[in-house]
Amino acid sequence: MKRIICSVLLLFVGFSLYAQENPVSGDNHNAPVMTFDQKYLKNNRFVYDYGTIEKGANGQCYFVFTNTGQEPLIIEKASSSCGCTVPNPPKYPILPGQKDSISVKYDTKRLGGINKTINVVSNASNSPVALYINGNVVEAAPAIPENNTGGSLMIRKEE
Repeated sequence: MKRIICSVLLLFVGFSLYAQENPVSGDNHNAPVMTFDQKYLKNNRFVYDYGTIEKGANGQCYFVFTNTGQEPLIIEKASSSCGCTVPNPPKYPILPGQKDSISVKYDTKRLGGINKTINVVSNASNSPVALYINGNVVEAAPAIPENNTGGSLMIRKEE
């Protein structure tokens, strides 16, 4: 009899805990929401496109977002799919209605296509969020001297 009572009691406690509001699952209507600027939206993904960028150029970009929820937004972690891409999210809570950004630095010393993913984990109802960077790194064009007239170089001999 004790086993039956204990089992029923455990089931009751388990169901009670399950029925509590869970802010991670999106049940919390006041939870923060990361809303990114629409300029990044391409094919239902948040993308920063470097286009064609020269080797050694500044690979810094920013993803601007607003906390459109009703509670402070706390970014717990931002990680990239590769060591050549370093995300730097805000380290402080983003208040409701406040705008901020996640900076991403790509190492442009590597030639070729850029196709990287940054995963952002937060207390937002739409967490995790995936951000993407695309582009192509090419060799830098050789420098052209300013006074190049296209003619041959003449050397004067002193007499």
